[in-house]
Amino acid sequence: MELRHLRYFVAVADAGNFTRAAESLGISQPPLSQQIQRLEHEIGSPLLRRLTRSVELTPAGKVLYEDAIKILKMSDSAFEKACSVGRGLSGSLRIGFASSTALNPQVFTLLHNFRDHYPMINLLPGELHMSALINELLKGAIDIAFIRLPCDRSREVDYRVIDNEEMVVALPLNHPLAERPVLSSLAELRNETLIIFPREISPGLYDSVITACHQAGFTPPTFAQSPQTTSAISMVATGFGYTIVPVSHSKIDQASVCYLPIEGAPLKAQVALAWRRHSLSKAGEHFLALL
Repeated sequence: MELRHLRYFVAVADAGNFTRAAESLGISQPPLSQQIQRLEHEIGSPLLRRLTRSVELTPAGKVLYEDAIKILKMSDSAFEKACSVGRGLSGSLRIGFASSTALNPQVFTLLHNFRDHYPMINLLPGELHMSALINELLKGAIDIAFIRLPCDRSREVDYRVIDNEEMVVALPLNHPLAERPVLSSLAELRNETLIIFPREISPGLYDSVITACHQAGFTPPTFAQSPQTTSAISMVATGFGYTIVPVSHSKIDQASVCYLPIEGAPLKAQVALAWRRHSLSKAGEHFLALL
């Protein structure tokens, strides 16, 4: 039994005769009659009672008609869903975020624009540190990812830079430098504890921070580790030391922490949208097009 046989049968049942059914299907009447006869032969029972100018359903035909309507609706629905997903108009898009990218205004703008343009696509977000993020992207567990550059593994994926964000120093509000409008140099913090994430989480960004300290003429004497920038800011608030974060984080815990730009803005970190090389879904292509 083929779907077209069910469509022919339902068309005849709805039309009440073969002539009108054939016209609605765009075929001639003899082939339509042959297909219905073939279906009846396969089932082993008449489905239609042929009258002079019309047809009516037999008991077997009534049972098949009810189920055929359901089957055809399910078939049409499955076809439409598959087409919609194939065109990237519905389905889901798995998005990864490096922890320091989640608050970036460009990222927010992209997500809102995508929701406005493609409301039928379900966004599935997840936050990971950089190394795990690239791994998940390469093995196909996520479709696209917002990453921070510099990143040692960025050469393994395709990416497009969407923002070049200034890094600022976060200090406790009671710190002697907190009333300054700007930090003249990182060297002013040469004797204090730097709160930073472990190097394995994001080697490129870690090295950039340490290099900026070296360029200011010192090596931080002590370190305190924090797995994420948000938790580093909480540590700053309790007086563990200072940290260096993207300027988009400067709205976190403003009651306990102040954020100072560094004169000359020597340290920046790019935000980029990354995806697997030669493997971008239709939904991912639509997201990329919004850039």
